[in-house]
Amino acid sequence: MHHEAFWLNSSDATPLYVNRWFCAQPAKAVVMLAHGMAEHSGRYARLGAALAAAGYELFAHDQRGHGQTARHGRLGHYADEDGWNLTVGDLACLNHHIRQRHPHAPIFLLGHSMGSYIGQAYLMRHSSSLHGAILSGSNYQPVWLYRVARLVARLERWRQGPHGHSKLIDLLSFGSFNQAFKPNRTPFDWLSRDPQEVDRYIDDPLCGFLCTNQLWLDLLAGLQQITPPRQLTQIDGQLPLLVIGGARDPVSAGKRLQHLADALRRAGLEQVHLKIYPDARHELLNESNRDEVTAYLIGWLDEALARSRQRPRTAKEPL
Repeated sequence: MHHEAFWLNSSDATPLYVNRWFCAQPAKAVVMLAHGMAEHSGRYARLGAALAAAGYELFAHDQRGHGQTARHGRLGHYADEDGWNLTVGDLACLNHHIRQRHPHAPIFLLGHSMGSYIGQAYLMRHSSSLHGAILSGSNYQPVWLYRVARLVARLERWRQGPHGHSKLIDLLSFGSFNQAFKPNRTPFDWLSRDPQEVDRYIDDPLCGFLCTNQLWLDLLAGLQQITPPRQLTQIDGQLPLLVIGGARDPVSAGKRLQHLADALRRAGLEQVHLKIYPDARHELLNESNRDEVTAYLIGWLDEALARSRQRPRTAKEPL
């Protein structure tokens, strides 16, 4: 397995830090990854090695306000204006870069948690650029809930400013996640049953930070956009799609993964697969059964690749 890191200019010239894991032989397909909130792409090195060993190549960028990309902005902050669209557009820039490097390779999208929401918005705009997608640690809730939450975020932005960090928003969003795992060893027990993985997250200075009020406004506006059924119908109905997560993930409580899969099927997607692991928590790829999960993901990619219809491609995808 080989690894390289490089900087990629986004549509507004913001430099994006990208990790690439690959093998010496030409890849049979490429996976582009959108990571979750308050983490970064470097945490997916183990997945990159496993994919490379299976013949895949992995590209994963640090999203705006995260990881090394935050050196050219602000940690926990997409942008002062139009942050949601810029962040979704970053995936299009990455896809375009991959297409330039691999003009004929199939491309799959893997979005985890926050990245699954950004990934859904990307699918609504550019699903023709992909051969399949995986939504991990995701969620599906009523639009009215996001509207109410956005009112709170607007009040907090008014009170603290767009760059402020609201403990109230943190309490309402993440505050209850650890309650199901009492007695708690750490504030992040909800991430994984593996205490070593939880400790690695806590010890990582680029993980676990509070996001700005503006990022929350951008994210909640994005969730309002991607949730209505009419929006989901914009995704290619023939695209293979995997919804995957843990039954004890407090983000989805297991059942909301079923709700997401059902909503996608009602929207006309014909190849939606749902996989829920009993007892697993939020970060499946850092869970105690992570090898089982990784093997399943690779098997699903192999099957999706085998049955995927050939899509006409050009060297330039929409940005």
